[in-house]
Amino acid sequence: MEIRYLGHSAFELTHEGVTVLIDPFLTGNPKAAATAEEVAADAILLTHGHGDHIGDTVAIAKRTGADVVAIVEIAEELRGDGLEKVHDPNLGGTVSFGWGSARLVPAWHTSTTPKGTVNTPAGLIVEFGGSTVYHLGDTALFGDLELIGRRHDIDVALIPIGGHYTMDRHDAVEAARMIGARQVIPCHYNTFPPIVTDAEAFQSDVENSTASEVIVLAPGEHHTA
Repeated sequence: MEIRYLGHSAFELTHEGVTVLIDPFLTGNPKAAATAEEVAADAILLTHGHGDHIGDTVAIAKRTGADVVAIVEIAEELRGDGLEKVHDPNLGGTVSFGWGSARLVPAWHTSTTPKGTVNTPAGLIVEFGGSTVYHLGDTALFGDLELIGRRHDIDVALIPIGGHYTMDRHDAVEAARMIGARQVIPCHYNTFPPIVTDAEAFQSDVENSTASEVIVLAPGEHHTA
């Protein structure tokens, strides 16, 4: 499976001709590695409804016909926007596809969509291409990350490190320890001034204190999981 970092918290996962997008905030993203008009999508997975995560979901889904997975309140809003292939799990729910599955797990954050729909944030456990990817969403550090790491054998964890709106790079080191993923990719940093941080320092701290390998990707770069 190929993981491409699209900037901020957006990722593109591809395997055998299938493309899965996570949190496709591209329009208005100063670090975006692609435009909403050029990305492919068989499925779009959302962690929560803030504008820098729900992003271009509606436009991309209408153009590509992608399935969309979002927590029930966001799913209802998206249906109202004219999307038909919307799946509406709640925390703990799993949606299965021919290519794999997506499961919502808890995250500590807040969330209201740009249209005003209040919703509960989540993390995503994605089974795809023989790998398990855990996108933490915009969570703060909390103890049940360790439980999630025990419950799932995580190959790659996508961890926010920017602070201010999420955990900072120091808390993210502890999150990496609790999750125990084989590899960690930092995200949600350096997009805007409040979330500027040092990804290389995060990498050093994680690799010096855990068994996880950290891969720092610039927007547009790929990693094979």
